[in-house]
Amino acid sequence: MAEAIYVGRLLVATPLLEDPNFRRSVVLILEHDEDGGTLGVILNRPSEIAVHQVLPSWDALVTGPSVLFQGGPVQTDSALALAAVMSGDEPLGWRRLQGKTSTRLGTVDLDAPPEILAGEITQMRIFAGYAGWAAGQLESEIREGAWYVVDSEPGDTFNSDPENLWRAVLRRQRNELAFVSTFPDDPTLN
Repeated sequence: MAEAIYVGRLLVATPLLEDPNFRRSVVLILEHDEDGGTLGVILNRPSEIAVHQVLPSWDALVTGPSVLFQGGPVQTDSALALAAVMSGDEPLGWRRLQGKTSTRLGTVDLDAPPEILAGEITQMRIFAGYAGWAAGQLESEIREGAWYVVDSEPGDTFNSDPENLWRAVLRRQRNELAFVSTFPDDPTLN
């Protein structure tokens, strides 16, 4: 299963994953190294903190909703930004995700002046914290049935309805995972 984990893919929490940090989460893999571990951000956890309250200079470039997203339980006092750019070029202050596929998605240097990226960014989200796994930890969790590993689609990172992303990603799968999308929030109520 380790070969299925690579930058740009999604980790989708199975209904068995009850950890409140990851319950029904959709994680975009940003870095993966079998020896160094895995890093990603949770795409479907908008917070109630407006971007203009924390990083006002970036607010105009953020794709709605204009709030910080809870990227994961690690270093929640730091921010990480993802942005899509118009061209295949790498503008100053933006670094392309290094994966198996070419992408116009990358990370933003939030210390850079927003003006240098304003004309290049088409979509952007800012995440408080990230999700991280030590070498072999994620592979072990996948074997235990905590995560599905699926391909991402271009609209996932900046989905306009992030609260329903878990169901949407599962629903579009071509196997039994589509059925999992109907799993109730609380199965004891069935």
